Amino acid sequence: MLSNPLSMLTRSTDARPLSPSAAKLRLLKKLRCTLRYEKLAWSTGATLVAGVDEVGRGSLFGCVVAAAVILDPGYRVRGLRDSKLLLPERREVLAARIREHAVAWAVAAVDAARIDQINIYQASRVAMREAALRLAPAAEYLLVDAVRLDCELPQRAIIHGDALSASIAAASILAKVERDRMMCEWDPIFPEYGLASHKGYSTPQHLAALREHGPTPLHRQSFAPVWQNPVPQAAFGFMQEEETSVEGLTG
Repeated sequence: MLSNPLSMLTRSTDARPLSPSAAKLRLLKKLRCTLRYEKLAWSTGATLVAGVDEVGRGSLFGCVVAAAVILDPGYRVRGLRDSKLLLPERREVLAARIREHAVAWAVAAVDAARIDQINIYQASRVAMREAALRLAPAAEYLLVDAVRLDCELPQRAIIHGDALSASIAAASILAKVERDRMMCEWDPIFPEYGLASHKGYSTPQHLAALREHGPTPLHRQSFAPVWQNPVPQAAFGFMQEEETSVEGLTG
């Protein structure tokens, strides 16, 4: 019987079990990011092969961001790997190189309201499809991290694609850098939540802020840690001002 490599990694050498996330991270570190899948796509006659990935799927706050990248076969961007395995400073350096040397790249996002409307899985697929279709020149073949997209382009879904395919890894890096930038821009608007440090994910600091202050209008209301919160949703200042103005006119 075949063994599940992820389950095997849940046992460390001192017999203490690893969490699922730690086991997955250990597995990703063992995978090699190469041009193997790109070469298979090129062998079909496609020359413009794009990697597509998203970030922010597990965040409680803000949009999910996707990127698509067509790497230049004649220029190797060294150090490409899953963005989760890279330090922020290294991601920034690689993102600049990707944008400079790629044949094409594009970024797209789906906001929290749309995520709540269609669910995070579908929102991620929408963002990835939009990023892929924004490429100029247009892609002829897509390599997508884990899912298939609703478009007519030939494509291949690759489990752990951001750790195996250089093009998908490049897309992962661009998407991560862009989303982190967005979170840092929102941080001074909602200083109580510490968005710049955890990027909207469910860290103890973020969960504590939700318990104390309640969710903002940009939190994903369909996510359990948000909708289960006992504190009512916060409102933007301008929304409160508009409500006061309306009350004054009707009172």
